[in-house]
Amino acid sequence: MLSKEEILELINDKESDRVERTISTTKTDKFAEAICAFSNDLANHKKSGYLFIGVHDTTCKLSGLKVTDELLKNIAAIRSDGNILPQPAMTVQCYMFDEGEVIAIEVLPAHFPPVRYKGSIWVRIGPRRGIANEMEERLLTEKRTSNAKTFDEQPCIGSTINDLNINLFKMVYLPKAVSVEVLANDTRDIKLQLASLRFYDLVYDCPTNAGILTFGNNVRFFFSTAYVQYVKFEGTTVASSVLADTQFFGDLISIVNELNSFVKINIIKKRPIPVSALIEENVFNYSDTAIREFLMNSLMHRSYEITSPIKFYQYSDRIEIVNPGGLYGNARPENFPNVSDYRNLVIAESMRVMGYVNRFNRGIATAQLDLKNNGNEPAEFDLNTLGVFGVIIKEKPIEKIPADFANAWKFGSVKTADSKYNTSNGSVNGSVNGSVNISEIEQSFLEIIQQNDGINIKKISELLKIPYRTVARHLKTLKEKGLIEYMGTPKIGGYTITLNPQAKD
Repeated sequence: MLSKEEILELINDKESDRVERTISTTKTDKFAEAICAFSNDLANHKKSGYLFIGVHDTTCKLSGLKVTDELLKNIAAIRSDGNILPQPAMTVQCYMFDEGEVIAIEVLPAHFPPVRYKGSIWVRIGPRRGIANEMEERLLTEKRTSNAKTFDEQPCIGSTINDLNINLFKMVYLPKAVSVEVLANDTRDIKLQLASLRFYDLVYDCPTNAGILTFGNNVRFFFSTAYVQYVKFEGTTVASSVLADTQFFGDLISIVNELNSFVKINIIKKRPIPVSALIEENVFNYSDTAIREFLMNSLMHRSYEITSPIKFYQYSDRIEIVNPGGLYGNARPENFPNVSDYRNLVIAESMRVMGYVNRFNRGIATAQLDLKNNGNEPAEFDLNTLGVFGVIIKEKPIEKIPADFANAWKFGSVKTADSKYNTSNGSVNGSVNGSVNISEIEQSFLEIIQQNDGINIKKISELLKIPYRTVARHLKTLKEKGLIEYMGTPKIGGYTITLNPQAKD
């Protein structure tokens, strides 16, 4: 932390290109551009740059600023709002003088330039600030190459440019990563474009590990365990029968898109619960946004050097996600989740660019809030098992349909062949006219589905000891009556009870 005397000396140094002064308190874009330029340290001073708010640029005199807590919070938030990538190392301090207060933003040179603000690389050349040209960007890229040590920034030896899906990079990723103005004037070779975003190593003339993981045509050829293993168990332990299993593999963008669809279709179950005679509301067993957040974190923070996939296990009462690689860097069990560090800097940035994560350091808190709003218990974390990071999300119990189907389905009458469940004609809210007839065998099907939400045809056939085709025929009939519905994909899915049967004449 600088003393007041050092601050005044820097404020009055008009010749230094490491100092910028302004009296504005609202031009956050200008603040971010200055922070980005100091981070890039094009002149290679290897010293901090300073932005002083509350000081006239031409006279170096203080403006008489009164600093509020809200102003300090807004300026400090520039670091982690996801617009400056990679995140800058900076501190924000308020200094009080007789002539007024000054906010001093100290920015350390980045170890891994180029640093971009909203897709543009800002640099300082003498007293001015501007967007880097091609040569300046190349200098910053070379500086990064000499400093790069994280796994995803290292060259993927043995790979070539042909191992990358260039169309995926150009058509999907590049427009999100680089501003339109810069992209319109970018005539560089594809290797230079990839290298500027740390997906290609110019020294070894091959893609980086991040390049292969994000855009690789055959990712598992280079990283055999770079996939997500999903298993659904019938009970509460791994010793239970396996109901379904699948793997998600390929480039990072494909994995994320497939996981998002899979969770919404196969994991999230909803049931309309009557809250009055005329109103029903949907109740969900899990928060899909919370599960998605934990899956994104596992992809972003996992160690790709450990020969184990991400385990995505669904039990009858919970979901467990376990990724190889425990807490990293400055993150420790005692400061989690308030402190985080990034094992895979480039992958973290690419996921932010693609919109898979919204803001850094906020994922866990956001997921916990989503679980709370859905009525789930807070997620639990395994922080002490060596070499892994685990999260447990407990299922929210959804009210089961009572055995007395007539009382349960308040929105439509149901009667069996033996009239045991006869109810008054019509329905409470008029949405169903008449009644729905079900046979005794169909009643057995409904009871099994009620007790085993999401059960598939094969399992029903085993439990009832009825041929597969017979089961399929009865399920088709129940589905036509609106008593059940199929949730999920043809390969991984099952049947669930609906509370809104459609009566047949």
